[in-house]
Amino acid sequence: MKDYGLVSIGSHTGFWLTKEIEKFSNTKILLVEPVKYNLDELKKLIKSYKNIEIEESAISNKDEKVPFYYIKKSSIDKLKKHWASGIGSFDKKHILNHRSKRFLVDENDIESTNINCLSFDSLIKKYSINSIEKLMLDVEGAEYKILKSIDFRSVKIKEIFFEKKHFDGSFSEGKKYEEIKAILTKEGYDLIEVDKENISAKKSF
Repeated sequence: MKDYGLVSIGSHTGFWLTKEIEKFSNTKILLVEPVKYNLDELKKLIKSYKNIEIEESAISNKDEKVPFYYIKKSSIDKLKKHWASGIGSFDKKHILNHRSKRFLVDENDIESTNINCLSFDSLIKKYSINSIEKLMLDVEGAEYKILKSIDFRSVKIKEIFFEKKHFDGSFSEGKKYEEIKAILTKEGYDLIEVDKENISAKKSF
């Protein structure tokens, strides 16, 4: 069994992870990302690192192949938002719900593919993970399914950093978010609101 410093699910291009990658440079790191054009950039970013592994899958609550939706690479420049390449979801409507006066996304900007999906438990078993110092989740609302499925007896996780703003639908926090907070609190985590979008849950072992 192996100890990991950082496991990031929804790693995008890695641009927003550079500080975390440096922080955990002396530990094992696992970066998970399903979208090919993001993976291409991610691999370029980390090519000089020997401690980083990449899992080319999506993570949910079970192993399956399911449709996955994301912004077409050809639409990124047209939409004029650098973060557009990070909006990937099992629900096409979630992407369309991002439409605004300054982000005119429509059906023609969305691509879909049947994607390999692993449960969190399968991910842990595949990489023989015993402990994680920091688990990061940025998966456009799939955080709920992942966090609810974690068997905290099978893996020690010191900190979980996750996006909360899509728990109960696009830009919505409600019963699912409260349920996860209750589960984490019961597991001994202290929850801190980092900002309007993110939560840090920390536990001492």
